[in-house]
Amino acid sequence: MSLQGKKLLILAGAAIHCKVVDAARALGVYTIVTDYLESSPAKEIADEKWMLDINDVDAIVKKCRETKVDGVLNFCIDPAQRPYQKICESLNLPCYGTAEQFQVLTDKPTFKAFCEKCGVDTIPAYTVEDVENGACEYPVFIKPTDSRGSRGQATCYTKEEASAAIRSAMQESSDGGVVIEKFMEGKQDFSMTYFVCDGKPYLIRTCDRYLGRAADKLNKQCVGCIAPSKYTDMYINKVEKKIEDFISALGIRNGPVFMQGFVDGDTVRFYDPGLRFPGGEYERMLKEATGVDIMTAMVEFALTGKVSKPQGIENKPYMLGDHYTIQLPITARPGKIAILEGMDEIAQNPSVTFAFNRYNVGDTVPETGDVRQRICEVAMVIRQTESVCESVKWVQSKLKVQDDNGENLLTSLVDPAALNYTQR
Repeated sequence: MSLQGKKLLILAGAAIHCKVVDAARALGVYTIVTDYLESSPAKEIADEKWMLDINDVDAIVKKCRETKVDGVLNFCIDPAQRPYQKICESLNLPCYGTAEQFQVLTDKPTFKAFCEKCGVDTIPAYTVEDVENGACEYPVFIKPTDSRGSRGQATCYTKEEASAAIRSAMQESSDGGVVIEKFMEGKQDFSMTYFVCDGKPYLIRTCDRYLGRAADKLNKQCVGCIAPSKYTDMYINKVEKKIEDFISALGIRNGPVFMQGFVDGDTVRFYDPGLRFPGGEYERMLKEATGVDIMTAMVEFALTGKVSKPQGIENKPYMLGDHYTIQLPITARPGKIAILEGMDEIAQNPSVTFAFNRYNVGDTVPETGDVRQRICEVAMVIRQTESVCESVKWVQSKLKVQDDNGENLLTSLVDPAALNYTQR
């Protein structure tokens, strides 16, 4: 079926959506990107751009009807998940999830309850009353029930810290709710992603996530992702069946599902889900390493309601053939950027799939402890025969970011020595 001339609306225009615009235009699709920003990376390459906030469902629906949009797509932006479902429902357009499914995979308490029902391990949790009554085992990790980019999150070691963090998390949460969990100190952060086709989930990614330092207040912020995970075999043998049952029980027929958790012995204790892709450039790198084209499949679904099973998806694409993928969201401490050098040379490396500046010279990095302290992002696809350690070390050595006083702004870089990935 030809998609030539069909109109696709993409919700949000961050750099991670450029790959979706590229995939759609390769199919002859007319692309529209909407968000509240005058300019965003995906907007700049789309055929048309709208100044409508992704949460303004009524205005978007009205505009879609007026312009005869043929499909709507949310790819990997967390706040767009529920608006996406409402927009599609109002327009009677294909949507890869129901209101109930998005509720389970966006609301953390609902997610945890569903995990318990399906036998999926989660992190031990506490209530606000437990904090007030001194019934917590510290440290604890406190976060809003729904937020974005690690905002409103804190690790607390005392009742006083926890009480302050609860107030902060409530302000960041749209429903005023908070999640309080045992802090999984020293445990490997792990992520996996499935692509569901006609009810069958296909594992397309396992990933080890490396977090920033507590001293930089970035200990819940991802500063590096390596795929496939060192724990892939354990996950396949001990955990995957439970996740497949979870997806089946939720009734998901098509589309992406991702979860993050901590490796704890022979299990993974999950804490964060999404009925979306997790962000970053993995889908582009997956295609480069294995030929599995997720972006095209998603565009086709948005416009037809059908998923063509991507070629090669049955061949363990999560193992990436003889490759590793490396994603480095580079963080900086607060300050005004006077020098930012090295990205041009990094981008010219044949192994680099994606290199993007979030900030430029003259910009000021805030102290937020979340994604707003990311100043640039680099994604690489390397062969097994190359060293993950040396590749990360090379990228980090090329970057020079300083303030007006000549002080280094880079912080919480991944320790290359910890990346003991070997040939599989």
